[in-house]
Amino acid sequence: MGDKAQTHPGAAGRAQAADHPQSVRNVVLVGHSGSGKTTLAEALALTAGAVNRAGRVEDGGTVSDYDEIEHRQQRSVQLSLVPVEWDGIKVNLLDTPGYADFVGELRAGLRAADAALFVVSASDGVDGSTRMVWEECAAVGMPRAIVVTHLEAARSDFEEMTRICAEAFGADDPDAVLPLYLPLRGPEAPDGHAPVTGLTGLLSQKLFDYSTGERKESEPGEDQLPLIEEARNRLIEGIISESEDETLMDRYLGGEPVDVKTLIEDLERAVARGVFFPVLAAAPAAEGSRQGLGTVELLELITRGFPTPLEHETVRVTTIDGKPRELTPCDPDAPLVAEVVKTSSDPYVGRLSLVRVFSGTLRADQTVHVSGHGLADRGHEDHDVDERIGALSTPFGKQQRPVSHVIAGDLACVAKLSRAETGDTLSAKDDPLLMEPWQMPDPLLPLAIQAHSKPDEDKLSQGLARLVAEDPTMRLEQNQDTHQVVLWCLGEAHADVALERLRSRYGVQVDVVPHKVSLRETFATKSAGRGRHVKQSGGHGQFAICEIEVEPLPGGSGIEFVDKVVGGAVPRQFIPSVEKGVRAQAAKGVAAGYPLIDVRVTLLDGKAHSVDSSDAAFQTAGALALREAATDAKIHLLEPVDEVSVLVGDEFVGTVMSDLSGRRGRVLGTEQTPGGRTLIRAEVPEIEIGRYAIDLRSMSHGTARFSRRYARHEPMPQQVADRVREEERKAS
Repeated sequence: MGDKAQTHPGAAGRAQAADHPQSVRNVVLVGHSGSGKTTLAEALALTAGAVNRAGRVEDGGTVSDYDEIEHRQQRSVQLSLVPVEWDGIKVNLLDTPGYADFVGELRAGLRAADAALFVVSASDGVDGSTRMVWEECAAVGMPRAIVVTHLEAARSDFEEMTRICAEAFGADDPDAVLPLYLPLRGPEAPDGHAPVTGLTGLLSQKLFDYSTGERKESEPGEDQLPLIEEARNRLIEGIISESEDETLMDRYLGGEPVDVKTLIEDLERAVARGVFFPVLAAAPAAEGSRQGLGTVELLELITRGFPTPLEHETVRVTTIDGKPRELTPCDPDAPLVAEVVKTSSDPYVGRLSLVRVFSGTLRADQTVHVSGHGLADRGHEDHDVDERIGALSTPFGKQQRPVSHVIAGDLACVAKLSRAETGDTLSAKDDPLLMEPWQMPDPLLPLAIQAHSKPDEDKLSQGLARLVAEDPTMRLEQNQDTHQVVLWCLGEAHADVALERLRSRYGVQVDVVPHKVSLRETFATKSAGRGRHVKQSGGHGQFAICEIEVEPLPGGSGIEFVDKVVGGAVPRQFIPSVEKGVRAQAAKGVAAGYPLIDVRVTLLDGKAHSVDSSDAAFQTAGALALREAATDAKIHLLEPVDEVSVLVGDEFVGTVMSDLSGRRGRVLGTEQTPGGRTLIRAEVPEIEIGRYAIDLRSMSHGTARFSRRYARHEPMPQQVADRVREEERKAS
């Protein structure tokens, strides 16, 4: 960050294991899809000397299905790790997907990192989703920097993009978002675009030329210094305003010169504290070149300005039974606390768990306690088991380089943890602990699936269990009402990847079927029914007669059974049999085959035979009586209604409310929230919001969020009920 070039290759390259938390930097790359995060990670690795014998950078990561899924989708779909070494510091670059469907991978990267590098494309700008992630980082005080990519694009303008970033990210203090360097442009091409060939350091006032593929430092000409004076002065004032030395601003305004070394030290401290957010520029190296534009400057910023794991706020830790436990922050000699931030399958080494060690030291072949709690509602079972750590390794492209141990603050891959899932805690077997889980978005897009064939059916449950173990943003549901297997996802791309992984990783072919909602039936009017079950076929016959009255009850009442038999018309021992028969028939439905709810069934009268009456006979009579009562009554089809909360930018409120109304929704109210957003609360029939996760993203350009929870069942409009019945008739 002090404009010092890294030239000694012996200090650079692929990092293996760190020996102290101070020599580690964990950095997550954040940005929208197509902003250039993966290309930037590879450029930084190339500059750091991570090249193979052919002179090409090894693509990093723990992703085993990169070619098959990511190439097909033309975007990153999961978190990957690229560790490099620079100036004696191990830098763990966590490359995250930029597409909204894979926000779970982004949140895992944020959990594992100590600082964030926001990657912004000069040709695309800053989207709403990136702004929202910035706000999340700000809420927890995570240090951040911004790097502008795609400067080679026609009409790209670094200065304009810096202004946009200050506007998007510097709402509280625009002077805290300022460039450290300005691009140097070469001669104009025939199309009028002047390519960026180097950078001018605003603090050092030196030029860094990358046009030859190697960074070369030179002094600017006298005519060039005035061109950077305004930007330099603003940067100096921005740094000084965040300085911990409160006298520095007074001295500067009084005309006292400030030493560049002092400015750099204050800048580094301000970045590490998360109060100053420098903007830099970067571009990949040309073919055959070693250093991409701005990569040296970025590596210097990361190693000198970003915080060490020692400065990471301690995650809340408890014992297995929930008692708080205090730990020394990032102490390699403290009790072991590590977390699985990513789970994947490798065709050669099997299951791989990417682990961040927060406390203690993780060693190969040791036995650890694995704790996983809090995701039971997503198809994950709570578990507390002991497992033996397999081989420890650090990624080197598609390969894994073995390491003997991993200290607090570092990341590594653990092989063959058969029970550990993403989000689980690893701790000492004699001192089991549990980390507070990180926040995950709720999967709100249902994907109903069924096995394609009998062999697939045999493998389906195991494949689904492994799938949700890898990805806690998926929820597995075995719906007892509709008898469907439902995989809840974050969006279409997320669902597509899930199906592809089932097929390619676990050899399970499935068919997607229409998702059904849990409908119900109820009586809209009072009715009566008589159940007569009389049969004689030699020996003991069957004799049971009962008369019932059915009346509707308020929503949520369930099935109420009342005995009003007088004079022993139905013997006391058979009254529970009638109730059992009524409830069994209610579960099957009386009109369209959906469970009957919210009625009172009153047993009024009946007849019995001293020999031929039995429990089974009166059960049958009770069911027959309920069916007969339904033939003379108006039966309502009930649909589930959800309470929906939508958090959306003010500019989209009208569009969203209009759309909710079109879904038969009832808006209950709106509430202004910070950041120019509005919270809309509404009740919407569940059948109308099956694809709302996709539609809302389209309406709001990916910036809105929503949640839903079941409220109640209520009568479905007749025309909608007729349509549902017709669709089911055709499907059958």
